[in-house]
Amino acid sequence: MQYRKLGRSDIDVSRIALGTMTFGEQNTEDEAHAQIDYALDHGVNFIDAAEMYPVPPKADTQGRTEEYIGSWLAATGKRDSVVLASKVTGRSQMDWIRDGFETRLTPSQIRSALEASLERLHTDYIDLYQVHWPDRATNTFGRLGYSHRPDDDAVPIEDTLGELGRLVDEGKIRCVGLSNETPWGLMRYLRAAESENLPRVVSIQNPYSLLNRSFEIGLAECAEREDAGLLAYSPLAFGMLTGKYLDGAAPEGARLTRWERFSRYTNARGKQATADYVALARRHGIDPAQMALAYVNSRSFLTSNIIGATTMDQLATNIASADIELSDELVEAIEAIHAANPNPCP
Repeated sequence: MQYRKLGRSDIDVSRIALGTMTFGEQNTEDEAHAQIDYALDHGVNFIDAAEMYPVPPKADTQGRTEEYIGSWLAATGKRDSVVLASKVTGRSQMDWIRDGFETRLTPSQIRSALEASLERLHTDYIDLYQVHWPDRATNTFGRLGYSHRPDDDAVPIEDTLGELGRLVDEGKIRCVGLSNETPWGLMRYLRAAESENLPRVVSIQNPYSLLNRSFEIGLAECAEREDAGLLAYSPLAFGMLTGKYLDGAAPEGARLTRWERFSRYTNARGKQATADYVALARRHGIDPAQMALAYVNSRSFLTSNIIGATTMDQLATNIASADIELSDELVEAIEAIHAANPNPCP
């Protein structure tokens, strides 16, 4: 396993991170613990969660993911063995998270969210605390075509980062990260950090996969030049790039089988690109999932690739991608498919 610095911090994180949004919905507590044990045994030291997990978000399961991680920490005493990341929910109508209130990135809500996460996680600090998505209206979760809203009453970035800075000073978080952000948003956070002497953003967690390389347009340069590397989520596009949904297949218990609401990666162009990538992998005798993950692993702007799994076989396959180096011929063929069908699922 390779390790990379988390931004300009002194924290080393594994190139593969364990995503946990299935914990508490598709995975039981025992299964979650087994996944963490396996990941650590194979060099993964980075675990990513969020206060709103598991997914899909629901009032009766919210917080369960952090609770499962917390019960593992309490049982094993291995807090110092993991770099623990979580997120505060961006602006939303999920009022069950805030006891009847709209979720906002105000100082008071950030503080209460963190305190609740610390309690569920059975720890007194989180290594990387991330803003899950912006408070302002902007392009998130695949939305294209920016429409400006001059009347948007967004919480100022300086207020959000100011509270995160106070939590760093108190030792409750070590580093600050962003998620589902734009180049403008990332640079505004960095400017606020410099002008107000606040914590510098160390990472940005956005989608990145063979079906969605939109991060390369603007954000990749920011990540490289500003040492705010990508934490890639959905690197298998909700499992599409494994090939298990090809030709109309609907595997029992799989996410896209269980919940039709997840349609981001299932449009016609996405299906065609998936078929092309899977066929390419099989021609070269490589597992399609491992090819897709190895490509993400190879990007210079990547800090860590967040994989997720519902079975131990899937977990083993995904983690093993860290040892795969793609040939120049295979990368060239991947780029040809991308050029013919770029970013079908932004």
